[in-house]
Amino acid sequence: MITLIIEDEKPAARLLQRKLEKLDVTVETMLHSVEESVHWFENNPHPDLIFLDIQLSDGLSFEIFEKIDIKSAIIFTTAYDEYALKAFKLNSIDYLLKPIDEDDLEVAVSKFKSRLPKIAETSNLQLDFEQIRQMLSNPFEKTYKKRFTVKIGQHLKVITTEEIECFFSENKGTYIHTYDNRDYLIDSTLEILEQELDKKDFFRVSRKFIVPLKAIKEIQVYTNSRLKVILPTYKEDEVIVSREKVQDFKAWLG
Repeated sequence: MITLIIEDEKPAARLLQRKLEKLDVTVETMLHSVEESVHWFENNPHPDLIFLDIQLSDGLSFEIFEKIDIKSAIIFTTAYDEYALKAFKLNSIDYLLKPIDEDDLEVAVSKFKSRLPKIAETSNLQLDFEQIRQMLSNPFEKTYKKRFTVKIGQHLKVITTEEIECFFSENKGTYIHTYDNRDYLIDSTLEILEQELDKKDFFRVSRKFIVPLKAIKEIQVYTNSRLKVILPTYKEDEVIVSREKVQDFKAWLG
């Protein structure tokens, strides 16, 4: 089975690749833009299966298939809400809402494998991309992530964004820090979180931190034209706004 991932963010593509490897699915290629994908399809045999992000850096991924007669099965990976997805749910193998749950991923892969003989008999999937484009153009506002499920021993805990003081990365892991001064490991990256969180409320101040506006207690002038953010309980490390982000940070503050 030849598998292709088309994802806007490279970290998101790598994370999906690792999850697929656990299911014994080998990813042959990863692409990240409409232009790159069109060129690849024009010069390579089409894969058995594509994991397809909806919004790429240079446009909607459906633009690829306006130029290419696709002959592959598709599993959508998207942050769009389920109402918009109803337009094409029956025409694709499945769709996976980000962040992608490993159990949902396993179900989608199993569904594809069970349908493989039938898919092989068809020349293409006949997806109505124009209908999908219209559905996604505006009727539904983009929904942002409002809660996270974390594992604590044998239990699951739901944490809402209202409880989150900051997100931070450490030793290749990504953590939530809450107002009650506790840290929780999550299966995501700051790059993915940037896409999932409402940018009105959250800002990535550096490679290590994403902070919510309401958690900022104080902002101090720091060395080398940077700023230091003081949070209510997080004290493990200094939360510094990197110099290249200072102007955007000030604009975000309003």
